[in-house]
Amino acid sequence: METLALGVCGTDREIVAGEYGWAPAGSQRLVLGHESLGRVCKGSNGGFRPGDLVAGIVRRPDPEPCPCCSRGEFDMCRNGRYRERGIKELDGFGAELVTLEPDFTVKLDSELGLLGVLTEPTSVVAKAWEQIDRARVQVCRPVETVLVTCAGPIGLLAALLGLQRDLQVHVLDRVREGRKRELTQDLGATYHSGSLADACDAAEPEVVVECTGVPELVVDAMQSTAPGAIVCLLGVSPRGRVLNVDAGALNDELVLENDMVFGSVNANYRHFQAAADALAAADPGWLERLITRRVSLGRWSEALERRPDDIKNVIEFATE
Repeated sequence: METLALGVCGTDREIVAGEYGWAPAGSQRLVLGHESLGRVCKGSNGGFRPGDLVAGIVRRPDPEPCPCCSRGEFDMCRNGRYRERGIKELDGFGAELVTLEPDFTVKLDSELGLLGVLTEPTSVVAKAWEQIDRARVQVCRPVETVLVTCAGPIGLLAALLGLQRDLQVHVLDRVREGRKRELTQDLGATYHSGSLADACDAAEPEVVVECTGVPELVVDAMQSTAPGAIVCLLGVSPRGRVLNVDAGALNDELVLENDMVFGSVNANYRHFQAAADALAAADPGWLERLITRRVSLGRWSEALERRPDDIKNVIEFATE
């Protein structure tokens, strides 16, 4: 595969800062890059042909597979011995040429172009929505409204997939004006900038997709929903933050209201394919606006910088 672009996220920043990540066995360094976009340049295995636009699946199952890994659900690995390209024990896609196994490659719509770099983050929310869809079957009342916390890339993509399910989507973020609000409204969702409790009072959501990992919002998401609500936690929280929470009251509310709370992370082949389909069906003009900065390979470190109006930064290896 010829690498065309890499997306950058908080995980990459944590790895560069030495806070996360594992180098391959016997190596002192880890090649970055888990949000990939490439073009097949050689080979015809697995139905792929030179010129095909593709994305690489990040996780690999345990070599001695657990029950989940053995049936292709390696995103749900039970023993933690999975590996991840660009994150855990496997080099990432941050090279001009990358060998990619057909079983861990997803073909993309050629019309996506650079927008295909959004496949990996979209796969994460595609998995979350698959789990929410399964949970919706158990809810006796119709699920019509979803609240997404955070208008970053994961939150906006979660909102996109909610709207593709014909749900009423509300998005909560702390900024009051600017690109995030505009993208939310142009998508067809309702934007909120107050508290989570206020957003829940206004929207009355049956589903909350919590994307920030901010401990206060995680607790509020579980406390502020209507009876029988589904809360999906997608954000990773900082360690060491202590909150004064009435655990008994929170437990009683979850139990007595039949609420459902679950966490979701990573994705398998099925979710990457769902992501590819969702992106192909989306408005390319709207997707284009998610990518706020494109940085050349020679200036890759600039993509790791956080700027106030950033949503998704991309490192370009080649020009489409």
